[in-house]
Amino acid sequence: MPEAVIRTVPSPPGLLASLDPLLREWLPRQRWFAGKGRPVTGFSLVAATELLPADSRLGLHHVLVRAHQQYAPAGGAPEEPGDCYQLLIGTREALPPRLAPALIGRVTDGPAAGHTAYDALYDIRPAEVLLEALRSGARIGGLRFERAPDQEIRAGLVPRLMTAEQSNSSVVYGDTFILKLLRRIVPGVNPDLELPLALAREGCPRVPAPAGWMVADLNGRSWVLGVLQPYVQGATDGWDLALRELAKGEDFVAEARALGRATAEVHTALARALPTVTLGHAQARQLVDGMIERLDEAVQAVPLLGSYAPALRTAFTALADLAAEGRTWTAQRVHGDLHLGQCLRSPDGEWSLIDFEGEPAKPLAERRLPQPAVRDVAGMLRSFDYAAHSAGVSVPGWAESCRAAYCTGYAEAGGHDPRTDPVLLRAYETDKAVYEVLYEARHRPEWLPVPLAAVRRLSAPEPA
Repeated sequence: MPEAVIRTVPSPPGLLASLDPLLREWLPRQRWFAGKGRPVTGFSLVAATELLPADSRLGLHHVLVRAHQQYAPAGGAPEEPGDCYQLLIGTREALPPRLAPALIGRVTDGPAAGHTAYDALYDIRPAEVLLEALRSGARIGGLRFERAPDQEIRAGLVPRLMTAEQSNSSVVYGDTFILKLLRRIVPGVNPDLELPLALAREGCPRVPAPAGWMVADLNGRSWVLGVLQPYVQGATDGWDLALRELAKGEDFVAEARALGRATAEVHTALARALPTVTLGHAQARQLVDGMIERLDEAVQAVPLLGSYAPALRTAFTALADLAAEGRTWTAQRVHGDLHLGQCLRSPDGEWSLIDFEGEPAKPLAERRLPQPAVRDVAGMLRSFDYAAHSAGVSVPGWAESCRAAYCTGYAEAGGHDPRTDPVLLRAYETDKAVYEVLYEARHRPEWLPVPLAAVRRLSAPEPA
């Protein structure tokens, strides 16, 4: 690693203050910013590390910053520290045209005065700094770069930023590795690293094994910042593949069945690698209470859901009734946010599961709780519905055949067909559809008919 990279000093004092007005405008425009709709009123610095000096031709700073926002749009709402974000900020005297999409703004004072600040992940040299730090197992200030003992990371791999992501950022290195940088971060064990490592120890081929990872050690706690994994060259994600087949009027049955087998293999490996628990009456009651609470909140926000609410509630109370009769279920670690977009099909036809972060909006402790594996199954079943309604063409029975094939494939590899526990499956699919109604009403009203169609089906006396 070049000598300039190995620096253990913090970023110069005053850096954040000089960037503050620029970040207030830039940060809310980023796709991965979670606090949209509420203005940023200020920042507090969590940590900043200088990777390349600010006063050089190319400066580079790793910054963890907490954004302050009002928690309600009404006047007088309290201002409180919000989410913590990971930023990689570059500074140049002038920004070349190729980096125009990365512009943050011109710095007028502080240690980088007279320079232009930008999102450095768009730039080749800063991205190379990260890979070299991972390759060499560097320690830079409070940043720790780890490499898996059995992984070789070659130097000189050319980086490129992927532009299709929403909640995080990823850089591909020479079609060999992909580095996922978490944008909104929290301290603690992150399942996006924890679960792939556990699956690698089990020898599960369905999830790319981590080659390296970035961690910040702050105040006695570790914050996972990013994970480097093998890049599946030529792979197509399940969402794009499904839409492509729909556009041609082709079914997706064989792929759905293979994807069901892949999901079951991952669940089986996770159950071996990490502890499982039994959900009895008390645990199931707590689970059902959460589902009912989410339904009530959704009805308040989306009155259109109100006419379906009594029937939907029976999907949850039926689960509670089974638990009261002594029925138990096994809970284990699961993916937590499984859908077609979280699956990759390689050119040789093999499926992989990616992005084990879970639902980023939920607390980390909740994302790491053992849950019935059917939660992932329900997420995938809902994803088939979304694909069928999103393709712009009508292929009658497409989603239904995919749902059946997926469950069949799951049974073949996992030894248990999710459809043999219809009460549990219906409860989780209903919970997911209710969440989708609330999300679409708030963010994409034009998509609202998709989950509403599922709500109508699931609220019928005998759901199909």
